[in-house]
Amino acid sequence: MARLSDPITILKGVGPARAKQFANLNIFTLRDLICHFPRGYEDRTHLVPIEKLEVDVPACFKAMVMNTPRTSHVRKGLDITKVQVADHSARLTLTFFNNRYVTEQLQYGQEYIFYGAVSGDFIGYNMTNPVFETPQSQPVLTRRVLPIYPLTAGLSNAAVLKAVRQALAICDPPAEILPPEVRQKYGILPAEQAYSAIHEPRSMAEAEQAKKRLVFEEFFVFSAGLSLMRASRAEKKTAPYADLDLSSFYACLPFTLTSAQQGAVEDILRDFRKGAPMNRLIQGDVGSGKTMVAAAAMYCAAKNGKQSALMAPTEILAEQHYASLQKLFEPLGIHVVLLTGSLTAKDKRTVRDSLALGQAQVAVGTHALLTDATQFQDLGLVIADEQHRFGVGQRSRLSAKGEDPHLLVMSATPIPRTLALLMYGDLEVSILDELPPGREAVDTFLVGESYRPRINAFIRKQVAQGHQCFVVCPAVEENQELGVKAASAWAETLRSTVFPDLRVALLHGQMKGAEKEAAMASFARGEADVMVATTVIEVGVDVPNATLMVIEDADRFGLSQLHQLRGRVGRGRAKSYCILTTHNRNPETLQRLKALCKTNDGFKIAEEDLKLRGPGDFFGSRQSGLPTFRVADLSYDLETLKDAQAASAAWIDTNGTSDAPEAVALRERIAELFERAEGTMN
Repeated sequence: MARLSDPITILKGVGPARAKQFANLNIFTLRDLICHFPRGYEDRTHLVPIEKLEVDVPACFKAMVMNTPRTSHVRKGLDITKVQVADHSARLTLTFFNNRYVTEQLQYGQEYIFYGAVSGDFIGYNMTNPVFETPQSQPVLTRRVLPIYPLTAGLSNAAVLKAVRQALAICDPPAEILPPEVRQKYGILPAEQAYSAIHEPRSMAEAEQAKKRLVFEEFFVFSAGLSLMRASRAEKKTAPYADLDLSSFYACLPFTLTSAQQGAVEDILRDFRKGAPMNRLIQGDVGSGKTMVAAAAMYCAAKNGKQSALMAPTEILAEQHYASLQKLFEPLGIHVVLLTGSLTAKDKRTVRDSLALGQAQVAVGTHALLTDATQFQDLGLVIADEQHRFGVGQRSRLSAKGEDPHLLVMSATPIPRTLALLMYGDLEVSILDELPPGREAVDTFLVGESYRPRINAFIRKQVAQGHQCFVVCPAVEENQELGVKAASAWAETLRSTVFPDLRVALLHGQMKGAEKEAAMASFARGEADVMVATTVIEVGVDVPNATLMVIEDADRFGLSQLHQLRGRVGRGRAKSYCILTTHNRNPETLQRLKALCKTNDGFKIAEEDLKLRGPGDFFGSRQSGLPTFRVADLSYDLETLKDAQAASAAWIDTNGTSDAPEAVALRERIAELFERAEGTMN
C-alpha cells in the first residue's frame, strides 16, 4: 500500500508535466489529492425520454443510432460529424465538432446512453458534443453522480477523477479522528466511507452525507485546536494585579465612559485578578471608544509596575494612538514612547533604551516593536489593534518579550458572531455596542454617474461651510481593464478641472511612510479641503472637521470595508454624509450597497456582508484571520459548526490527553492545521 505522504507522481499517467498542473491546485501528495474535494455534482442517474429533454438542461437518455455518422470537412481546423438517434418517444440529431472517432464508436442500430443538453426551438432541436457509453459498460460518464472538481489550465475533470480513483485504490484515506460516540450522536459517516463517497457517491443523498461528515470534521479539528490553546493558556500562571483602583484615571478623562466601555474595563480588571494571562478581544464599531478601554488597561498595568505595548498596523494609526495616549497619560506621570520604522537610528536607540531600563511604561508602535533589538524591562500587557491584520506569529513574538503577559486585541471590524467564534474562539470577547454621546449617524446615499454635478456641488457646499471632504478611489493608478477611478488621476482631474480654486490633496499606499503621515497631518490641520485617497485611510485617520465621504466605484469594496471608510467622517459635532457611486447595475450588487444606506449598525452590516458575499471575501483580503476550509462553507454550514464546536469541547474535556487512536490522530491534524494557517489565522 502507498502512503498519504507519497508524491502523486507514483500514479499511472502523472508525469512531470501533469504533476506541474496539479501543483497549480496545491496538490503534491496523495493526501492533497484525496482532500481535493468536488465543488459540486452532476446527477446523471436518471434516464429521460427524448421528448422530455428540456432546452439547456443537461440530462441522460438511452437512444438507438438511426444512421451511419457522417463527417463533413467545413474548413481547415473544423470537421462536423452528425448522426440521428431515436427512442420510443422522439428523434434527435447529435452534432460533434472535430471528433472523427465518433464514426467508429457509434454503430448503426446499436443503443447507447448519452448525456448532454439540447438546444434549438420549434424549427428543430439539436445536441452538441454529448458524452456517451454503451449500456453494458461500467458507468463512467453516465448513469452515475459525477463529481465536478476545481480545475486549472490543461487539467480536465476526467483527469482529476482518474487520479483520485487511483489514489483511493492504493492507499488508505486519512485516519479516523472522530470518536464513535460523536459519530453516533450526530449521524456522521466513518472516515473511510466518507472519503470514498465524497469522490464516488452512489446517489446525491450519499454525497450529502459524505460532505456533512467532512464539514463536521473540519470544524471539529479547528474547534478542538482552539480548545487546546485555551487549555494550555489556562495552565500558565501570572501574579494577580494588586492595585485595581482607576479613580485617578477616570478623573483625568474629559468625558464619562459609556456603560459598554465600563463593562469592558470591568472584564479586564476581572482578568487581571485571576492570576492567569488575560486573552481578551475588545470588539466594537468605528468610534465606539476601544482606545479608552485599552488606555484603562495600560494605566492599571503601569500602577502595578508593568509595561504595556500597543501594536498598530500602520504608522499613521500608531502616531494617532501615541498622540492621544501621551496627552492622557502625561498628567498621570506615565511615560509613553513611539517606535516606528521611519524613526532615525538615534531616536530608535533612545526609545529602546527607555523601554529596556523601564523608564517608559507604554510603547506604541508598528512591526518595529517585534524586532530583536526591542527589549522590555517588564512587559505585562500586549495590545494588538486591528486584530485581523496580525497573524498568530506576530502576536506571539511580541508576547514573547515578556513573561506570559496579558493580551488584549482590538478590532473595529464588526464581525458576525459565527465568524467571531471561529476567528477568536480562543479569546474572551467584550463587545462595545454603543457609541459615545453626541455622535450622529452618517446619512448614506447610493447614486449613479448622472449625479456627478450634484456631488461636486455638495462638495463645494461643505467646503464653503468650513468643512473638509474625503474622496476614496479603489485603485492608485489608471487600469483600463478594471475601468475604475484611480486616486492619482482623479486627484489631478479635480485639481485642474473640477475644483481649481480648492486645495486638493492626495494619499495612497504606495507613498512612503513619511509622505503619508505628512499628507494626513496636513489635512488634519485643515491645510487641504479635499483629500483624494485609497483605502489607506480605512483605519487610523481622525479628522473631526471632515463631514463628507465620497466613495467612487463603491461596488469594488466589501460592505464591512465601506462601513470602515464611512467611519472616517461623523467624528465631530457637524452633520456628516457618505455618498456611494457606482456604474454597476447588477441587482445583487445594488441590493448589497443599499443595505449600507439603511443602517449604521456595523454588526448588522457584517451579517449582511457574510450572507451576500460569504466569509472568503469578508475582509477583502487573505489576511482575514479565517482558516482555509477545504469543504466547509460558513454561509451554509452554521448548524454543523455549532454541533462540531459542542462536540469538540466535550471531547477535549474528557479525552484531551487520551492515547486512543482517534485522539492521537486528532492532535496530529490540529498541529498540521495550525502550521498551515500560520500568518493568515489569528
